[in-house]
Amino acid sequence: MARPAHAIIDLDAIRHNYRLAKATAPNSRAIAILKANAYGHGAIAVGQALAPEADAFGVACSEEALELREAGIKTPILLLEGVFEECEMLLVDEHRLSIAVSTQQQLDWLLNAKLNQPINAFLKVDSGMHRLGFSLEAAPAAYELLSNAPQVNELVLMTHLSHADDPVALITNTQLDRFNNVITGLSNGTSAANSAAVLAHTSSHGQFIRPGIMLYGSTPLGDEHESRQQLKPSMSLRSAIFSIRDIAAGETIGYGGRYLCEKPTRVGVVAIGYADGYPRHAADGTPISIDGHPSQIIGRVSMDMLTVDLTHLPHIKEGAPVELWGSDVTANSVAINSSTIAYTLFTGITRRVPLHYINR
Repeated sequence: MARPAHAIIDLDAIRHNYRLAKATAPNSRAIAILKANAYGHGAIAVGQALAPEADAFGVACSEEALELREAGIKTPILLLEGVFEECEMLLVDEHRLSIAVSTQQQLDWLLNAKLNQPINAFLKVDSGMHRLGFSLEAAPAAYELLSNAPQVNELVLMTHLSHADDPVALITNTQLDRFNNVITGLSNGTSAANSAAVLAHTSSHGQFIRPGIMLYGSTPLGDEHESRQQLKPSMSLRSAIFSIRDIAAGETIGYGGRYLCEKPTRVGVVAIGYADGYPRHAADGTPISIDGHPSQIIGRVSMDMLTVDLTHLPHIKEGAPVELWGSDVTANSVAINSSTIAYTLFTGITRRVPLHYINR
């Protein structure tokens, strides 16, 4: 019998979440973010599922774009980080990619490129994230060069919000004000809204939104936010109990003896661990679902397995199904108990966890 660790990917849930993003910003085009292998969900399968309705896809690099093109996906693709070498402009031209322009070097490469057809460019403005983009002072000159360049078809002005997942953070309004000052009087399209801004900052929507984590059913605003009920989880990480033991009070469980049994404890061993992408730092008490019943992790997560409390579930037997996150247990709740975020959970799933797709 094969090892039971696997992930179920619900493509209908991803379609639902994309449509929710579109409905939340009805006057915007939505660039579905498929970088990092579609946040661990499989870029080709997700791209094929969304291709009939997606306005565009966003990826981090040309390698990710080529993977989609080689799978026959013809939807417009934006390189969110632009190109890293001048020679990539040949690939951009051949595969009709759009590019972000965030640095002077990228600007020079585009202006020097000999393209068969002009491409769409997204000029990145640094409104306060201070990671990528032209400064507020330098952006107008870069805009003038690109707006007059024969290499450029549609020119969009873009920025990124550093605190969009905090609905009360004043810096978001400050960033939007700075960005708006740059684009005042220009008729070009704009793009500022990531998932959190799509859900919480309607003034940021502009002509293009960039839904990422929300496509995969996890709200960046926390599980208390209403969007948790609106989004559908798209990944269910699953395994099974393969061993059950009764441990006496006073004994400890796992590496370092982190968990001390204060009473006789029925312990289940689950066939999944940090080598599969489950977080090693998951604390005692991290929620887990066993055959639909809530339970918790006890003891340190090992490379290939972890231990759970079955004391209150005497009917559970070896072979019982386990959900690590999905419909019963949110990825956010696991992330909070592991001092991380849902993004790292999804993108951290490793190659030995097979992905099974439903609702293609």
